[in-house]
Amino acid sequence: MKLGIISDTHITSNLEKNQKSSLLIQLKRVFKDVDKIVHAGDVCEQFFLKELEKIAPIQCVQGKCDNIDNLEIFINFSVNRYNVGVIHELPEDLEGFMKKYELHIIICGKTHIPIIKGTPFNTLILNPGSPTKPKPPPPKPGFLKPVARNTVITLNIDKNDVMSTFIVSLGTT
Repeated sequence: MKLGIISDTHITSNLEKNQKSSLLIQLKRVFKDVDKIVHAGDVCEQFFLKELEKIAPIQCVQGKCDNIDNLEIFINFSVNRYNVGVIHELPEDLEGFMKKYELHIIICGKTHIPIIKGTPFNTLILNPGSPTKPKPPPPKPGFLKPVARNTVITLNIDKNDVMSTFIVSLGTT
């Protein structure tokens, strides 16, 4: 199964039409072969979820800026042997949360910074950043100043449960 992962789109109906169109064109290209799109919240308005659903089936959680009925704060599902959770903001006790729901992967949003990170308790955190309002990662000594990029993530889990995940940089919208 291949997932297209997105968060913090912050798309509203008063955004310029060409900005929405540009983003959707890029998402159609990047997510063209995904089985499902997972949105980790802060979509803002229902019409954008409907546009994403034209690309692939979608699952979405509620973020703080969402004005959409019937979104859950947390959802989980399985892909082969992996249990995947989706939440907009990571809980304070992440290890306890992961154990409570027996999760192997947690997909989150909120920070607008893309992350693919393992934990000491053997789980994977995925944050796709934001395709519209990115923030740069924190600077690290000895490295160039980080740049904010419009991003999403793809996650592929093959029939042998081999996982590969990539941060995909989009153009500006």
